[in-house]
Amino acid sequence: MPLALFALTLSAFAIGTTEFVIVGLIPTMALDLNVSLPSAGLLVSLYALGVAIGAPVLTALTGNWPRKTVLLSVMALFVAGNLLAWQAPGYGSLVTARILTGLAHGVFFSIGSTIATGLVSKEKAASAIAIMFTGLTVALVTGVPLGTYIGQSFGWQSTFLTVAILGFIALIGSALLVPNNLAQAPASKLSAQLKVLTQPRLLLVYLITTLGYGGTFVAFTYLAPILEDVTGFDANKISLIMLVYGVSVAFGNITGGKMADKMGPVKALQWIFIGLAAVLVLFSMTAYNPVLAILTILVWGAFAFGNVPGLQVYVVSIAEKTVPDAVDVASGLNIAAFNVGIALGAWGGGHIVARGDVMDTPWIGALIVLLALALTTYSGYLDKKEARQTDAVTPAAS
Repeated sequence: MPLALFALTLSAFAIGTTEFVIVGLIPTMALDLNVSLPSAGLLVSLYALGVAIGAPVLTALTGNWPRKTVLLSVMALFVAGNLLAWQAPGYGSLVTARILTGLAHGVFFSIGSTIATGLVSKEKAASAIAIMFTGLTVALVTGVPLGTYIGQSFGWQSTFLTVAILGFIALIGSALLVPNNLAQAPASKLSAQLKVLTQPRLLLVYLITTLGYGGTFVAFTYLAPILEDVTGFDANKISLIMLVYGVSVAFGNITGGKMADKMGPVKALQWIFIGLAAVLVLFSMTAYNPVLAILTILVWGAFAFGNVPGLQVYVVSIAEKTVPDAVDVASGLNIAAFNVGIALGAWGGGHIVARGDVMDTPWIGALIVLLALALTTYSGYLDKKEARQTDAVTPAAS
């Protein structure tokens, strides 16, 4: 595999770290910035909103630019955003920094797969994409807990400086190693995205993605305050618990993919959503005991991210039937739906904390996941109905 691919992997690692590391630092940042927990949690929402906007809109607007130019531009924006977060004099400038880095995140993962496959021969394309996305997985397992530890030990600003340095190294690596003459497909127009958004079946899956993934973030955004104020852990233990969660996420991602391959995306998603809702309800009871809380978090991570492969596969399978000329656009918009879920989940969790109690977030998150389960079941019913209609028409046509 070419060295340029590992520059992309380092970029994915830095981006994945900066997205989720803030979850472990919310109590620290709220105290230091003299803002409420919901206001600190809003930094998660605004980042995700930047990703949701950046992925479809900025990718389309830069569609005619050379891929390397886009890559270097978004990594420069990512570094600048994290440097601004490091030096942020107050909450307002930190909000701006999070939106900027979110925009960079959205564009990077929209074009990253295309660049990765352009670096290798056709038979190695899948392996190249897998290597690049390994950076995101490793970020959840090591980058987030390490960044949380740095923030707890040396101040949350140090975490953003560390991520900015990683991003700068990745930027230099990409500038030196990624070739200038990368092949690129014709630009994806906004009209193609609008065409995708007129398909009711795809809109249904995007809603499932938003609710099924976002339900977790109602509670996950406020995991650190729960562990400190309810469970009774010291702040310096949060990084170790994030490590446990990260390992569980990596396991769940792989297992979720295998489930979707073996039993089909709908059935896999049904089981995963049932498990996720059950774990969230369980956490609302086990959070008061340190041992039971950690065991629950270990299972929670697996279910929380286990739905990602199934949701992506499901979107692609429906897009191939409804918009065969815009499958990539449909897949990219599902990435935006994941981040809309994060944004709404964190925002909704903030309202719950502001008006009620932080321990209301797990069971309310479970209710949202159960809604996703109901919609998944309905979508599966529509699949079977369409299959019966197709089978009825085919013999008549022949």
